[in-house]
Amino acid sequence: MPELPEVEVVRRGLERWAAGRTVAAVEALHPRAIRRHPGGADDFSARLTGRTLGVAQRRGKYLWVPLDGDLEGGDEALLGHLGMSGQLLIQPIGTPDETHLRVRVAFTDDGPELRFVDQRTFGGLSLDAVKDGVPLTIAHIARDPLDPQFADAAFIAALRAKSTGVKRALLDQSLISGVGNIYADEALWRARLHFERPSSGLTLPEAKRLLVAVREVMGEALAVGGTSFDSLYVNVNGESGYFARALNAYGQAGRPCGRCATPINRVAFMNRSSYYCPRCQKAARP
Repeated sequence: MPELPEVEVVRRGLERWAAGRTVAAVEALHPRAIRRHPGGADDFSARLTGRTLGVAQRRGKYLWVPLDGDLEGGDEALLGHLGMSGQLLIQPIGTPDETHLRVRVAFTDDGPELRFVDQRTFGGLSLDAVKDGVPLTIAHIARDPLDPQFADAAFIAALRAKSTGVKRALLDQSLISGVGNIYADEALWRARLHFERPSSGLTLPEAKRLLVAVREVMGEALAVGGTSFDSLYVNVNGESGYFARALNAYGQAGRPCGRCATPINRVAFMNRSSYYCPRCQKAARP
């Protein structure tokens, strides 16, 4: 699933190619793509047609485009989540339809279309009311670590107060948003912390070190366009990211740790996997 760096790459593409453009027509080609919109496909298309797109915004793994003006002046936004395989693409008019094209948005300037493509149909688009600059549907989600208003001290205090494993805490979107399986494993490797280490047992320096690691790994991933393992994640121009080449833990089972050469372990975790170095990231003692 695309995480914060991948969604931010898409947001920047939307800011460049879609901001200020007025919608001429909308085709919702698959009902699952707009299932989160209560009014259904016809209502979604009718309400979006004629609206002008603002500058795309993001919180964690969600992004949204304010409608009819800037964020402060708008009361509604086009809200999107990429799910496992969603793509928001800018395509010249006449480009052959993608196999899994779900929504097409045409503009009054006759320029490139905005297309939502989603092979697995776990993602989707909807129109949502905006309050205090954030769509109501995602108001409960915490700020992400790249947000200038992210409160480091409050996060560290909440992290150390949680009675759960540290990786579970990182994946809790009500505590910190945008961190998924890939970047949790990478940050924990950098911070030399075992994924099952109790959050409540972290020292203050360890918690600070972890937050630094989260920011570092996400910043480095963002600089190279995010992490692409296949063609399912691409930016708005269809280009892949290259951070997979720099991964130290995630997906590296059996390969030598970049610090100590011990083979990286892979274990089942929350219906997915965790990757870690058994030497550098020792489990907490009972």
